[in-house]
Amino acid sequence: MTEPTDVAPARRWPLVPTLLVLVAVAVMIGLGVWQLQRKTEKEALIALFQRNTAMSSLVTYPKLPPVPDAVLFRKSSVVCLEPVQWDPRSGTDRKGTAGIRMIADCRTGAEGPGVLVDVGIGDDFTPPAWKGGDVQGTIVPGPEQPTVMERALGKAVPARAMLIADVPVAGLRASAVPSADNTPNNHLAYAGQWFLFAAAALVIYILAVRRRLRP
Repeated sequence: MTEPTDVAPARRWPLVPTLLVLVAVAVMIGLGVWQLQRKTEKEALIALFQRNTAMSSLVTYPKLPPVPDAVLFRKSSVVCLEPVQWDPRSGTDRKGTAGIRMIADCRTGAEGPGVLVDVGIGDDFTPPAWKGGDVQGTIVPGPEQPTVMERALGKAVPARAMLIADVPVAGLRASAVPSADNTPNNHLAYAGQWFLFAAAALVIYILAVRRRLRP
């Protein structure tokens, strides 16, 4: 008479870990779809900037942030009564030669915010002997842009606009104007990364569970 043999219970897929992985995969796929939507929005924004660049008519300089997209890369003019502060920063002139951008924070009246004006490129950090005046140029985003961490934490302060002078002040070279074509649009790559992460997580989890369920 033979003894009955014990039959090992069939192993099942772990419920809770599987649900957690599926939720994580769904979130990553959702982020990928969101990046594709952002890609379409950014392409429309770049097209707007390109149209703005082609316009020669003047618009009112936006003294208060946030700067409307409709005026970025448009021509404008301001009256700088007096440069109250200089903010020298690295930059290039319109021939691609590196130098120091001379950015003036100008007073425009007794009250209210001033305007930022890039009056040209110098060879050192010494501000020009410029006392103010009429300036015509191109509206671009100001140099003080919020960081990624500030945006993620909801603490981002909108950046001011800046006017890059068409004609530099005496002793300086004309600063290069950013091209609308250089507006970053990496959302397709970001979407691909999220989809790849989702696929990798799913494949790795399936292989790990199948290996665990082997008799």
